[in-house]
Amino acid sequence: MQTVTGIFVSEADAHRAMETLSLNGVPANKITLLTPGTRNNKDIESVRVDAAEKPGIGRAIGGVLGAAGGLSGASILFAIIPGVGPVTAAGLLGAAILGAAGAGVGAAAGASLENFTTEGLPEDEIFVYEDALRKGRSVVIVFANDAAAAESLREQLKAEGAEAIDAARQQWWIGLRSAEQEHYSASGKDFGNVEQFYRLGFEDALHARNRCREFDQVSAEMEANLEELQRQYPGVDLGDAYTEGYQRGREYYQKLCDQAKAA
Repeated sequence: MQTVTGIFVSEADAHRAMETLSLNGVPANKITLLTPGTRNNKDIESVRVDAAEKPGIGRAIGGVLGAAGGLSGASILFAIIPGVGPVTAAGLLGAAILGAAGAGVGAAAGASLENFTTEGLPEDEIFVYEDALRKGRSVVIVFANDAAAAESLREQLKAEGAEAIDAARQQWWIGLRSAEQEHYSASGKDFGNVEQFYRLGFEDALHARNRCREFDQVSAEMEANLEELQRQYPGVDLGDAYTEGYQRGREYYQKLCDQAKAA
C-alpha cells in the first residue's frame, strides 16, 4: 500500500475532493478525511475503552467516538490528539490514523481494527497532518495499491486544489528553521552545513512510534538511525547535529502537548 495525502484550506474543498475520488471509483475504506474540531451528530455515541468505563468518559480521555452501527467506511469518529486537540475523522482508516497519532482508541474501535490492513500507514507523516489541523486545515488521506494508482490520486487531489504533503512538510520546517538555527548556532556551531541531519533528527523524534515515550525507550532506535546515517554519509561529522535535532524534536512535541492541555 502507498499513501497519498492532500491538504486543503477549507473543509468544503476537502469534501468535494472526496466526492471526486468516490466518483472515480476509490472505495470508502481506502479514504478518510481529518478535520479540526468536533461534529454534532445524533448518531454518534461513545465507544467504551473497557467494560467498566462509563459512557461518555472516552471524550475526556481522548477515546474515539464512533457510529452506533460500528466502524464502517461511513462512520464518523472523534478523538483528542495530543498536541492538537479535537479532531474528526471517518472510518477505519481514520481510526488507524487517530490511534497512531496517540489518541486513545476505544475497545470497539480496536476490535474493528484487528482485521483492518494498516500496512503503509504513514506514521512518519502524521506530525505534518497535525500541523495542518492546528492551522484549521483539512486533510484527505487515500491508500493506493501501487505507484501508478498513487500518482493518479496525487493528480486528482492536485486538480481539486490540494497542497501536497511534501510542500506542507517543507512549510512546517520553514516555520521552525530560524528558531532552530539560532538555538544550534548559539554555541558557535555552523547550522548551514548540518541542517539536513539536524532536521532528520528532529523529524525522527516526531515519528508516531517514538512520541510520548521516555528517552531510554527510544535511545536505541535513535542510535540505530544515527548509525544508518553515518553509513550513508561516511566521513561526515553528523552525530552532534542529529542527536541535538532529535532532542529538540522531543521538546517541541512536549511543548505542543502542554499548550493543548492548557488551552
